[in-house]
Amino acid sequence: MNNNSRGFISRLGGVMRVDNALVEDVFVQNRTNGFILISYSVSGSNQMTFIEELRLNINRDTVVLNAAGIPMCFCDIRKGMWVDAVFSSAMTRSIPPQSNALLIRARREVHPPMNVTTGRIAFVDTRQNTLTIGNPNDINSQTRFILTDSTVISGRNGNPVSLRSLRPGQRVRVTHANFQTASIPPQTTAFHIQVL
Repeated sequence: MNNNSRGFISRLGGVMRVDNALVEDVFVQNRTNGFILISYSVSGSNQMTFIEELRLNINRDTVVLNAAGIPMCFCDIRKGMWVDAVFSSAMTRSIPPQSNALLIRARREVHPPMNVTTGRIAFVDTRQNTLTIGNPNDINSQTRFILTDSTVISGRNGNPVSLRSLRPGQRVRVTHANFQTASIPPQTTAFHIQVL
C-alpha cells in the first residue's frame, strides 16, 4: 500500500483499527478534546472500492502520536494529514458514524515542510487575517504570517483563541511554511500560533 491509498478497517478483539486514513476535517475544542473526520476504503462487489467517512471523538484518554511515536498535541493534527487510528468497536448509527478514538498516530502531512519562528507580535490585522512579528519600528526585522481557515491559534493554556485576542507585544511561537515571499516584510503561511 502506498501513502496515497486509504486503508481498510479491521477488528482487533474489542477495538477497530485503520491504517492510512485521510483526515478530512478537524474540530479542536481544546488541547485534549474535539474530533477528526477521517476517510477510509471499503471493499464492494465486483472488486470495487468505496470511500467512507468516520468521525473519531478525541478526549483526554486518547493517545496522539507523531510519525516518530512521540506524543503530540491533538491541536497539531490538520486536514489532509494521513493517520493510523485505533478506536472503539462501539459506533453510532449516524451519518457519518462516530466512535471514540483510543490512539491516533500521524503518518505524514500534505503541506510543505515547516519552520518555527518565535518573537513578539508587532501588528495584528483581523481584516486581512495576518499577524506580523518583529520590531514594530524596523520593517526589515519583521515577518508577516498569513492565517488560513486551518491555522490553529492556541493560548498559553493550549485552548484555542481567536486572532482578535492577540495583542502587540505578546510573545508567540509560529509554525509556518518554509517558503516566503521576497517582499518587505516577507510573508508566509502560518499553520499554528502558540502564545508563550
